[in-house]
Amino acid sequence: MIVSAHPEATRVGYEILKKGGNAIDAMVGVHFALAVVYPSAGNLGGGGFLMYRENSGEISSLDFREMAPAAAHEDMYLDEEGNVIEGQSLYGQKASGVPGSVDGMFTAHERFGTLSFEELITPAIKLANKGFKITAHQARNYNNYKKVFLENNRNPRTVKLIKKTEWKEGDLLVQKDLAATLKRIKNNGRAGFYEGKTAELLVAEMKAGNGIIELEDLKNYKSTWRKPVKGNYSGHKIYSMAPSSSGGIALVQLLKISEHFPISKYGSKSAKTIHIMTEAERRVYADRAKHLGDSDFWDVPIDELLADDYIEERAGEIDLSQATSSQEIRAMELDNIAESEETTHYSIIDGQGNAVSLTTTINSAYGSKVFVEGAGFLMNNEMDDFSSKPGVPNKYGLLGGAANSIQPGKRMLSAMTPTLIEKDGELFMVVGTPGGSTIITSVYQTILNVIDHGMSMTEAVSEKRFHHQWKPDQIYMEKNAIDQEVIEELKKMGHKVKTRGSIGKVDAILVNPDGSYEGAADPRGDDWAMGLE
Repeated sequence: MIVSAHPEATRVGYEILKKGGNAIDAMVGVHFALAVVYPSAGNLGGGGFLMYRENSGEISSLDFREMAPAAAHEDMYLDEEGNVIEGQSLYGQKASGVPGSVDGMFTAHERFGTLSFEELITPAIKLANKGFKITAHQARNYNNYKKVFLENNRNPRTVKLIKKTEWKEGDLLVQKDLAATLKRIKNNGRAGFYEGKTAELLVAEMKAGNGIIELEDLKNYKSTWRKPVKGNYSGHKIYSMAPSSSGGIALVQLLKISEHFPISKYGSKSAKTIHIMTEAERRVYADRAKHLGDSDFWDVPIDELLADDYIEERAGEIDLSQATSSQEIRAMELDNIAESEETTHYSIIDGQGNAVSLTTTINSAYGSKVFVEGAGFLMNNEMDDFSSKPGVPNKYGLLGGAANSIQPGKRMLSAMTPTLIEKDGELFMVVGTPGGSTIITSVYQTILNVIDHGMSMTEAVSEKRFHHQWKPDQIYMEKNAIDQEVIEELKKMGHKVKTRGSIGKVDAILVNPDGSYEGAADPRGDDWAMGLE
């Protein structure tokens, strides 16, 4: 079973599984296909996180998050008076960190892949060379971003997403420069991206603007294997991503706090359930802002944040009748302590029962909006995920401090939460989503929908979502998420409720009691699930 953000990418993974490839082989094929057919988030110029479960039960996690270039420094987005310069960490060449996606694919494949890398990248080359028919959603998207692409690229004629006339559903998108870049990776391996012509084109693009990525930064990039974050919830074992992702710690905290309340009894759309989940989210996002960052640079107190007595204390602070003001919520105090929503996630289980949960991004939709001229791919704007200045929110309204300050070679904090769940020692669920700061809460809500509220995977993924992130102090609700009477009840408790557009695009797989798989592709996008006997 395979579920991804685009039908063409899902088909690539399906064909790889069909010919006997394993979940990691399918992952490589899907990843490069998404870089072609889903440019808003699929990428060569970004990074991400992989959770992998072998059929033996062994869990591995790979951090291929982008890194700050060697010339990066704490004040690089501040003016002479110490104020954040608006837009510098979001648009243009200076917004980009050193990409990790290509290295991540090679690192995982070297350890677990079975088919040749050349074979796995070939479908993406064909899709770039011959083109593919875009969806209605993509046509609207490309038309809406035309002005931004024109503003941020030196030579708009080389940007294949810019068209003189309006894009329409079914139009063919051909990307010859991107095909040539993919061929260099096929022929030269990792060096086909991090050295040679592609690297030179990337650095030339940086120098043409105010970017700071150098050839040495690319050559020195390395993905890193991390120890997964583990937790238990209601008879299920949770495995998720460790820092530089905040997702695993935050998710396990949320689930452990939830276990102190009879949420299944209250129901998924009751004011009581939403209140409890919101109160848990306030506290967890406060801890995130203070304590979480790249563990290679910051002593992240994982054990303390997940300790049963601390979780019990946090749960005990929740008043079932009254909302807590976020101004009153403080992060955990320790004496020894000095994502765009346009991310993408895919879930895969192969015929042997190996499972991949992978989330990848270039941050906001189309990253920095800068295409590497001559190479045909977009660069990320992940530098915005650092804390440019303590107490100043990033694009998603998330706050940060010293734990997530900018330092050379450091990986910026992420909310990506690729997750694997076991029940009775067997694989139970593969889940993840895009959604910037809403990633953690979308995964959290989807898990509760299945475990506590008895939903199928499809129902859990399709269910309307809500989100709270400590500050700003309000519950964000998808339109028509709950009845008006429930909203009024929440308001009486002291909650502020604000309606917004769609939250997340969860792509997940559930293992049924009979051993069959239910793949759920989020109806909020063009996401697509395919399975084979």
